[in-house]
Order: sequence, then C-alpha cells, then structure tokens
Amino acid sequence: MPLFFAKKEQHYAIVIWHIEETEAFFASVLGFESDKKHPKRRLEHLAGRFLLKHLEADFPFEKMVISPQGKPELNDQSRHFSISHSFPYAAAIISDSKAVGVDIQVYVEKIRNLQSKFLSEEEQALFHNRIEGITLAWTAKEALFKYYGLGSVDFKGEMPIRDVLWYEQNAKINMELTKTRESCRLSGFTSDDFAVSWL
Repeated sequence: MPLFFAKKEQHYAIVIWHIEETEAFFASVLGFESDKKHPKRRLEHLAGRFLLKHLEADFPFEKMVISPQGKPELNDQSRHFSISHSFPYAAAIISDSKAVGVDIQVYVEKIRNLQSKFLSEEEQALFHNRIEGITLAWTAKEALFKYYGLGSVDFKGEMPIRDVLWYEQNAKINMELTKTRESCRLSGFTSDDFAVSWL
C-alpha cells in the first residue's frame, strides 16, 4: 500500500499517497468513474477522492458540489476538506469543524525562474533560491488560497510569508491573509520528490 504519510490531530486528518494503482482500482473502490478527459487527470481525480474515503469510510460524495469559486465542498458544510495532486502524489485533508487547505507539488526546476511572480524579495530571501524551499512556499500559498476559498487572491501581495521555522525537513510557516486580516500558521515538509503544506 503506497501510503506515504498520515497524521491525525484533534481537528483534522491528513494523508499523502504515492499513486501506483490504476484508474480501474480507484473507480472500483469508489463505485464511480471520473468525467475528466485526460487519462492522468482522471487518475489524479479518482485518487484524490479515494483519499477522502481512506480518511472517512462513509464520506458523503453525493453531497459534493462545486462552489461558484470552483472549490469542491459539501452542500451542507458538515465537513471541510481539501484535495491536491501532483503526479505521482496526491494529498487530502478533512476537518469536521474548521476550514482546511492542502497543496502538494513535485519539484520542477522552472519554479526558480517563476518565484518572483509569487514571492516578494523579502520572502525569496527566506528560501535562499533552494528549489525545496521555493516549492514549499508555493504550496503554502496554494493551501492558504484553498483555505480562504472565496475567489481571487494576490499571492504576492495579499498572503505574505512572515517567517519559516524549520525542524530538519519539517516547517511551520507563518503567513498573513490580508483580505480577512488573519494570521495563519501552516505546517509542511519537504521530501526527496515534493513539498507539501496544509492548514
């Protein structure tokens, strides 16, 4: 079983999966197919929903809707969840009481050249042009965006990273969400292949 990481806290549970199974495997466990056209997108789509079922065996997929902002959610808000995938990995987080967000991203060299689009000079200085750190910063901003869930946010100007506390490959990322005047502390880590952040 390619379970990469799992954690259960008081208010949430998170899981990361290394996708090795076929589309047919996920569809058989879930009892439904994916409507995505591209084969890899179908596989990722099903893997993400498989993780929701892995976290909660009776997850109510029949209540899942897409918000006007494009965010998957339950129509009765009985649980909060977030899904992310970056092949060959997928991640999901569930909470029964609080908004959540998760993002996972495999390393790609071009992110070094793109960092100025989503990181200020002060933020860039926190990560020393290291691909692992820059990717972690991207996942933190994506996870916070998913947590917010209400549409457009300027990644560079409206969700600044104030500092990062490292514990070997694990990190606590202190950020602000200026639209709601929230201070947010995200968790994350870097592996050999990817970075992931959640809150």
